Amino acid sequence: MNVPQGRLRRHRVVTDLTTPLEHALDDELTGYARLEPQDTLLLDSDGAGVVTFEEGVPRVAYHTGTEASGADALTDIAVAGPCRVELYEVEIDALAEVHETTELAVEPGAPAEQLAGDPDLARRTRECAPTDQAVDPDHDAVSAFLDDEERIAEIKEAARAEAESRASDWGFDI
Repeated sequence: MNVPQGRLRRHRVVTDLTTPLEHALDDELTGYARLEPQDTLLLDSDGAGVVTFEEGVPRVAYHTGTEASGADALTDIAVAGPCRVELYEVEIDALAEVHETTELAVEPGAPAEQLAGDPDLARRTRECAPTDQAVDPDHDAVSAFLDDEERIAEIKEAARAEAESRASDWGFDI
């Protein structure tokens, strides 16, 4: 997925993706978020997530490492721990081709549910979505995430390793 270089609006490392998703919605951002999970930051892994927005509403998602798109990309982006987030603003015309690619499309509330675990933000996002933005009523982002047993195992292992590391740093016996 090729998105044009935009104007950087915000960047920070966060442990909860609710805040950047809220900023995108509240600021009615037309552009994209680049999300680099901690394993990319700390372990020099490949890949980052990209979620595009039109007037603050998520439209498409892609993972550069796994090349997953749509809801599958959200599953690959959703990891425990810190994440570097960069929000970029671009002209809507620059995203037209990307937004027309149906394989990349995500349901408007899916990023809030899958990445932030915030049903209220998902509801607000759906309310702001244009009526012509396709929404699959059978789509259940949580079920899709929970069905990915390999990804859940990876998240559990990463959380276990992080907990053991912190316990060791704090002098606790494991």
